[in-house]
Amino acid sequence: MKGLHALAILSAAFLSVFVESLPGGLRHMLGAQVDLLPSLIVYAALTTDVTTVALVAVFGGLWFDSFSANPLGISVLPLFVIGFIIQRNQELVLRDQAYARVLLGLLASALVPAATLILMPATAAKPLVTAATAWHWLVMTLAGGAFTPLWFWLFGRLRRTFAYAPMPEHTYRMHRQIKRTRRV
Repeated sequence: MKGLHALAILSAAFLSVFVESLPGGLRHMLGAQVDLLPSLIVYAALTTDVTTVALVAVFGGLWFDSFSANPLGISVLPLFVIGFIIQRNQELVLRDQAYARVLLGLLASALVPAATLILMPATAAKPLVTAATAWHWLVMTLAGGAFTPLWFWLFGRLRRTFAYAPMPEHTYRMHRQIKRTRRV
């Protein structure tokens, strides 16, 4: 199930990047692009190991950069750093609580674009920062925070569909041997 779960997360990363790149839709309605990779990295960091987090960061970042005007690979480092920090501290996070998921999604969705913008001058790219940049950043942050619990719901449904249900432990086991002795 571990490999299937990682493959499902990578497939979701590819599909989310592909849907984000389609013309029309939410981009024209909100006036800003919605980025779901930071919220997916939060899900991957809270439920999988560092290898899956690295795969989602590398492939998701490269797919995102290939569809955007970003330099290729600029999104990989911010995605990986956020995912790595969350994954290393996942036992400290109340990952079963919806508010913790939303807050981590908000934080990741705010920090990844900001870190990407900070890294842009190092690549000789000149980012276009205007008054509308704050609106784009706010929309990405709120959408990422709102979508993080939906990743948990979606992958929880997939896990319940494709994984075996755990057997309940009983106090009486059918295969136990009862030794009886004859008392005199």
